[in-house]
Parts: sequence; C-alpha cells; structure tokens
Amino acid sequence: MKTVLIVEDDPINARVFSKILSKRGGLNVKHTEDVEEVMQIAQAGEADIILMDVSLAHSVYQGKSVDGIKITQMLKADADTSKLPIILVTAHAMEGDRENFLKQSGADDYISKPVVDHQKFVDQIIALLPQDN
Repeated sequence: MKTVLIVEDDPINARVFSKILSKRGGLNVKHTEDVEEVMQIAQAGEADIILMDVSLAHSVYQGKSVDGIKITQMLKADADTSKLPIILVTAHAMEGDRENFLKQSGADDYISKPVVDHQKFVDQIIALLPQDN
C-alpha cells in the first residue's frame, strides 16, 4: 500500500485529506507539520508522495521559520529525496500563483484548497505515485 505524507498545519484539513485518501484512494496516510519529522520520513523512504501545505504557520527547521515552499526546496535539493513526488496544497489560488509556486519550489503538482472534487483530488495524487514495475 502506498503512503501519503500530509504536511499540513490545520488539523481539520489534515483529517479531511486523510479520510478522502484512505477511503477513496485506498492509501496509507501519515500526517505531521514537524519539519524534522518530514525530513526523517522522506529520507527513510517511508512516504511515496508528499502533500505539502504552502503556508505552514508554525513550522521551524534548525531555528528558522519555514514554509512549504522552503521544505519542498530542501527535499528536492537532497539526492536521497529529490525524486519523491511533492504536491503543493494551498488556499492561495490567485492567478499566476500555481506557476510561481511550482517554479519556486520545484514541486511536481499543485492543488488548491478547499478540495471540492474528492475523486479528482485522489486521482491527481495517484497519478503522481511511483508505479511498481
């Protein structure tokens, strides 16, 4: 079973995403907003894909405040985790944001909140999951 790591600072969003992904997508779900934990899970290969909230209000890494863009950049810059698919999730869905966020972060895709079409949400994530050969 594939594992989705949800990096989200809103417990309600995290719960909703978890429920959709496990019930509709048949996926295993982990959740944390602790940046150290995100890095450990990614480096240990314990997640197949990451859903990354762009604006993490409380996330700190090595004493510095970081957002989802910064965490994504760190993961994409690390040879051990650079291939891990990352989907940015954000409520900041203004014209041009998608392109800017994807370009800045190196993320693989982008989903805007709120998630209205649950099946499309699941399909978008499953489409990026590494396929077993």
